[in-house]
Amino acid sequence: MRIDIVTIFPEFFDVLDLSLLGKARQSGLIELGVHNLRDHTHDRHRTVDDTPYGGGAGMVMKPEPWGDALDAILGPPLPAETADAEAGPVIIFPSPAGEQFSQATARELAEESHLVFGCGRYEGIDQRVVDHYATRGRVRLISLGDYVLNGGEVAVMAMIEAVGRLIPGVVGNPQSLVEESHEDGLLEYPSYTKPSEWRGLPVPPVLLSGNHGAIAAWRREQQLERTARVRPDLLPPAS
Repeated sequence: MRIDIVTIFPEFFDVLDLSLLGKARQSGLIELGVHNLRDHTHDRHRTVDDTPYGGGAGMVMKPEPWGDALDAILGPPLPAETADAEAGPVIIFPSPAGEQFSQATARELAEESHLVFGCGRYEGIDQRVVDHYATRGRVRLISLGDYVLNGGEVAVMAMIEAVGRLIPGVVGNPQSLVEESHEDGLLEYPSYTKPSEWRGLPVPPVLLSGNHGAIAAWRREQQLERTARVRPDLLPPAS
């Protein structure tokens, strides 16, 4: 998979050299490009924002640097009669006004060959950037949840982490992905390891029984109980 990120803080993504995603980059499973938006400005102050039309607080990111930066990644626009947005990459702008990110979203994006992330700041990016690049690729506005961050970088890191680990070969034991929270719509069951007793707290006896059927039933019961207690909205009506 190819991942491109446009940001005014490229050093933020140095962390992608670490852990499983760093190994995935070294092995060629993920190809990453981090692009500094300010490299596509044309004034000595490297300005990326301006006051909003219509008034209001804050600043809005200018379309010109974004256009130059995204064109450098996607190539020049094709003539309208030959352009095919569906054949282009998925272009993602983190936004509190977007669809909510979920494990299902991560699975969808993990099937793609090219993702482009645009990290907005301030009051957001000029809407014309979104409108224009919807003709060049499959644009999606995506939100991590019902809250506001200072910029898109944290949201993009979370999405890359969630998507990247679903790419075949990134996680050593694929079975571990199947048993995680949200993979089957429920929260994950609690996990235990050695020793069998710690500070007076024992491991549930069923996990020491060797009875795999009983263990599977206990884990399912724990998933349902935990989901009902913490996230009842995730339970299907029959539950």
